[in-house]
Amino acid sequence: MIGLISRAGAARVVVGVGAREGVSVDEVCGVVEEALRGVGLTPAAVTALATVEGKAGEAGIVGAAARFGVPVVAYDARTLAGVPVPHPSAEVEAAAGTPSVAEAAALAAGGELLVPKQRSERATCAVATAAGSDGGGGPDLRHHGDAEVRGIAGLVDLAVNVRSDTPPEWLRRHIALSLDTLAAYPDGREARAAVAERHGLPVERVLLTAGAAEAFVLLARALRVRRPVVVHPQFTEPEAALLDAGHRVERVLLREEDGFRLDPADVPEDADLVVVGNPTNPTSVLHPAATLVKLARPGRVLVVDEAFMDAVPGEREALAGRTDVPGLVVLRSLTKTWGLAGLRIGYVLAEPETIALLERAQPLWPVSTPALAAAEACVSERALAEAEQAARQIVVDRDHLLAGLAEFEEIRAVRPAEGPFVLIRVDRADEVRARLRTLGFAARRGDTFPGLGPDWLRLAVRDRATTGRFLQALDQALTLTTR
Repeated sequence: MIGLISRAGAARVVVGVGAREGVSVDEVCGVVEEALRGVGLTPAAVTALATVEGKAGEAGIVGAAARFGVPVVAYDARTLAGVPVPHPSAEVEAAAGTPSVAEAAALAAGGELLVPKQRSERATCAVATAAGSDGGGGPDLRHHGDAEVRGIAGLVDLAVNVRSDTPPEWLRRHIALSLDTLAAYPDGREARAAVAERHGLPVERVLLTAGAAEAFVLLARALRVRRPVVVHPQFTEPEAALLDAGHRVERVLLREEDGFRLDPADVPEDADLVVVGNPTNPTSVLHPAATLVKLARPGRVLVVDEAFMDAVPGEREALAGRTDVPGLVVLRSLTKTWGLAGLRIGYVLAEPETIALLERAQPLWPVSTPALAAAEACVSERALAEAEQAARQIVVDRDHLLAGLAEFEEIRAVRPAEGPFVLIRVDRADEVRARLRTLGFAARRGDTFPGLGPDWLRLAVRDRATTGRFLQALDQALTLTTR
């Protein structure tokens, strides 16, 4: 399902929609987008499509909501009949039981009318400010897990996916030795060569970056793309970077009922930039490499975020190191497995022409000397063996967490999980998360990921003892929440 968005407008809006039977998705989207343009808004500002109950199942309306990535809100005709509107219609009242569908549905939750009833041949729409509009434009793409651990000292951190008890002592010592050379400008040649050797690539296919987040910014600023698409739910920085660079972004929203698995046919054929995570944060889904390769084609840049691939035993389904996939760009992070989030180090693997383009967009000396030392150390044989051992332990610890979660009837976990985190669905998750904080545990909220909502939480995988304590706290949080 594809959702059109672009740079968020100043307002958040609800769009009321009425339609005749058999209206197409394109016609509904067309009349809505035209109404939004009239007041300087884009589909990014839309929070919901609202309509009367009798039209809530109309395929054109349902499909339009899916394309915009928003829910359909349905009101009974009696409720809508009680909403004052500027353009009531006796004809509409006779057909739908209310003098207005579009305007009344737009206003039913409060707010002010921005665009009165607009018509196409088979559809109508009206636009109103969303009640409680705060100037945002949908999920907070800038929210990250570290925000969950602020404000209360001593929280057990299940919100951030950095491996516990890292960096290891040997890596600390190696980084510390680099401090003796801080007077000199950073020289990334040895680190770049080490990364290239680790993946069996020429150095021309490697670019070191200040974490994967910088790579997303470079891609957004340097690439000349017309129709970028981001597959959600996933890490939100790619979309945020594209929006900041002035791009109009489209979303492909993967569905819970499909296990959040990607069907390449969902991606628009003429998309010239596609971004997907593997394994995907926050769903912990590992897409088959063969599925992702089907997305590649001449004239398209395929960006695969493999920030958590080193937490998968054997790095199965990895595309890093592949040179036979046209337009492939693979991003790697060294901050998760090695506990280097504060140091900022990652890298890009891509065709030499793409690497050169991104490198020109970087400032001089973008990666510090300590970060370069870390990069070289983290791709050594010793480090790769340690990462593989850690990945295998994550499997054991994750299975323990999933088994414990399965004991709660209130919780549904996304399976199979393949990353160092688990996504769960639970009613009133915001209350559960707040209760967990009072009990000493921080969990990552899910509603800031496009395609999810307020009933989702992400939990980092920890050791068995920590998980045992967390499960006890979760039992208390659920009991307190349901009282």
